[in-house]
Amino acid sequence: MPPPPACVTPNVVLAPHTTMGLGGPARWYARCTNIDELRGSLTYAQLSGLPVQVFSGGSNIIFADEGFDGLVVNVALRGYRAEETGEDALLTVAAGEPWDSVVVRAVGRGWVGIECLSGIPGSTGGTPVQNVGAYGQDVGETLTSVRAIDRRTLTERTFSRQECGFGYRESRFKGSDADRFVITEVQFRLKKETQPEIRYGELAREIEAERPGGSAERLTSGDVRRAVLALRRRKSMVTDAADENSRSVGSFFTNPVVPESFLAEKLKGLPVPTFPATGGIKLSAAWLVEHAGFPKGFRREGAGISENHALAIVNRGGTTAHVLALAAEIEREVERKFGIRLTREPVIVRYRP
Repeated sequence: MPPPPACVTPNVVLAPHTTMGLGGPARWYARCTNIDELRGSLTYAQLSGLPVQVFSGGSNIIFADEGFDGLVVNVALRGYRAEETGEDALLTVAAGEPWDSVVVRAVGRGWVGIECLSGIPGSTGGTPVQNVGAYGQDVGETLTSVRAIDRRTLTERTFSRQECGFGYRESRFKGSDADRFVITEVQFRLKKETQPEIRYGELAREIEAERPGGSAERLTSGDVRRAVLALRRRKSMVTDAADENSRSVGSFFTNPVVPESFLAEKLKGLPVPTFPATGGIKLSAAWLVEHAGFPKGFRREGAGISENHALAIVNRGGTTAHVLALAAEIEREVERKFGIRLTREPVIVRYRP
């Protein structure tokens, strides 16, 4: 085995690097702050025959209690570039930048397009992987390109938005090319001098509550950000060390999309909230979880359901095994009662891949 690069450290506990606060030690851990360190770490893993797990912000990943028997690569690339072109603004962001700092920067300049994604934890490089979205907006709408390193060849490649294969919480980086590319940079095209579009009823009501009776002043991206953050805080969906309900990966399950006929044939008129979706009807996973017997505040051993959001499985001082056992129990009961198999959002990393 060759000697490790300077950025590679042995036996680093993973729990402090995740919002869930779970995970044992990585056999090797690399915090890569530039492309050379990233390539060097991947080369070291190839030459040493080590499995590799890449992550950045730690908000959508759960490591095994035993840790990871290989190299964990933390993409910590930083930097911004901004260019205004007519009615648009191009914002290019390194993958390791905290996502909410990107939203802050855009909103601070009055740019429109990602304000509904305020308060989402994690890194910018993670947003294209599952096409992060909230309150009627997702990154696939404004993203123009993704730059990444191919883990097989260590060469760089740029993907256009069309090449990313975006769908509801999906992309090629999560599907057909899962674990093949390490995203290093993301570019967004945002609008200047444009009023934000509000597509989500709950958000519209929150904005109205903050602007009682309406307001003669034009709605800004800053107004939307304040309303989104208020909603997310009430649901413990903003990372806060003082709020134990935020020790989660956010929504643990995606909202299932089913054919319209499923409502009448299988759910038989049950009042499950629905939303329009490409190829069918989107059902509220939160409603399904609660009505399968897992209300907000439910606890099982060292895990539980957030007191403020039914889709958040929370670490209540337990282990990864506790969290995954509760997730499996929820999946079984939802399928038994409603005939729907829930899909997990977070990446679950086993000790030995």
